[in-house]
Amino acid sequence: MYALTLLCPQERVDIVTEALEALDAVSVSVEDADAQTPHEQALFGEPGLEPERLAWQRSVISALFPEHAKAQEAQQLLAVQDFCSDCQFQPLQEVPDMDWVSLTQSQFSPVEITPQFWIVPSWHEVPQAAKTSIALDPGMAFGTGTHPTTRMCLRWLATRHESDGAIAGRSVLDYGCGSGILAIAAAKFAARQVDAVDIDEAAIAATAHNAENNNVALRSGLPDIIAPHYDIVLANILANPLQVLAPLLCRHVGDGGDLVLAGILARQAEQLKAAYAPWIALEVSDEEDGWILMTGRKQAAAAQQAA
Repeated sequence: MYALTLLCPQERVDIVTEALEALDAVSVSVEDADAQTPHEQALFGEPGLEPERLAWQRSVISALFPEHAKAQEAQQLLAVQDFCSDCQFQPLQEVPDMDWVSLTQSQFSPVEITPQFWIVPSWHEVPQAAKTSIALDPGMAFGTGTHPTTRMCLRWLATRHESDGAIAGRSVLDYGCGSGILAIAAAKFAARQVDAVDIDEAAIAATAHNAENNNVALRSGLPDIIAPHYDIVLANILANPLQVLAPLLCRHVGDGGDLVLAGILARQAEQLKAAYAPWIALEVSDEEDGWILMTGRKQAAAAQQAA
């Protein structure tokens, strides 16, 4: 492999990357040229919102080509284009062959949710301390246990299971299931019925695949499979869609049931409390790295009327 690298101003990044892809680059990456310096800039904004800029003020673009001749040809073709007049080309560099599978696998280790509950990639041994584990490899759908929002949801399930078996025998809805990790955890903890829904077909397929690999039974599909009521409703999405979904999610929580919401930044707590107040009183029950877990219990109809 040979790397073609150039320093590119912000306004040229899109057209240069598109040109490199058209020239059959195996891969194209863009990084901040000022990373790890006092001039480093944060590019991405709050999750769910469009960033103000789509490239750094000074970006390093690197493209990989299988042969030196192809990389050299691409460099020569780009160098004469008007849109590359402000770009600075670096000498071509040979990239040594690597075992990319092993390299990728080395970046993912077992994740401890509680001392007794772990998420374990298939190429790792299950830790001896684990009484319950989920086998899950990184894939197309969100949810491998490494993100704080996923960990907090899993921790909520695990602590209730470990303290008094409170998940066993209950019905559970995982809304926006991604990889299905929350639904699989509920099934591992002996939930009576587990439904995992998403609007993304890839997520539905990933959930079914991961459930089979973990030898658990659950239903996965589009939201039209949702039952009228559940004992536990989980939704790990983002604050904005969670506000929109408030009436729908609360409607599916049965009397005395629990609602568990994640994907929320700490500063968004009051917004979520206000959005859900007509149906369920939310409180912050966990926090990690600026993200929070919000939970609430739905009162029985008679109790709501009395209140």
